[in-house]
Amino acid sequence: MTKLSVNINKIATLRNARGGNVPDVIQAALDIERFGAEGITVHPRPDERHITYKDVRDLKPLLKTEFNIEGNPKEKKFVDLVLEILPHQVTLVPDSGRQLTSDHGWDTIKHKSYLQDIIAVFKSKNIRTSIFVDPSLQMIEGASLTGTDRVELYTETFAKNYVLHKEEIIKPFQDAAKLAHQLGLGINAGHDLSMKNLKFFTKHIPHLAEVSIGHALISDALYLGLENAVQMYLRELK
Repeated sequence: MTKLSVNINKIATLRNARGGNVPDVIQAALDIERFGAEGITVHPRPDERHITYKDVRDLKPLLKTEFNIEGNPKEKKFVDLVLEILPHQVTLVPDSGRQLTSDHGWDTIKHKSYLQDIIAVFKSKNIRTSIFVDPSLQMIEGASLTGTDRVELYTETFAKNYVLHKEEIIKPFQDAAKLAHQLGLGINAGHDLSMKNLKFFTKHIPHLAEVSIGHALISDALYLGLENAVQMYLRELK
């Protein structure tokens, strides 16, 4: 079954809006694990506008499930943090410092040499690597030459077109997943996946190892409660 990793950035955003420690990000992560999630994802950005570097350090000794840290490896501060924390997985995302949220994958052809070098750094510490990519066969082929363990399919275009064009918009993701598997890459997915589209996506994408979901799940938790939201998303993955 596809694993659910919950991105807790939005919980940290709410905390930071007022200062202090309400809601408690660390306790929320531990509760999310207790409610059944198979992983916790964080995406610390240079300005620490949601998850802080201290949060990442505080989480490391407490988490019992997989810890996935996302970020731009062109930020030395990020690389240093990952090498200090040694998470189960690092997901490399080509964000700029001021970017509101991730909005594109790597050009694995243009950045091949850079990705090979930085991925080798993380893998030398036995950290599983995943790189954020658009559902392009060319980018998947390029990813296979970087040494990465997995790719994370950037799913915003699927989510935006799901209601009216789900049958056609799913095809490039299917093709990308099939090729990635043929090339020996593990497959993750994330960005704007939600209760509305998750089951359709996972049923149509072969060999899907993990989805990372934050904004939609935390938003649903406002109405459903955090435990119910986590468990309802897990049911969508069965």
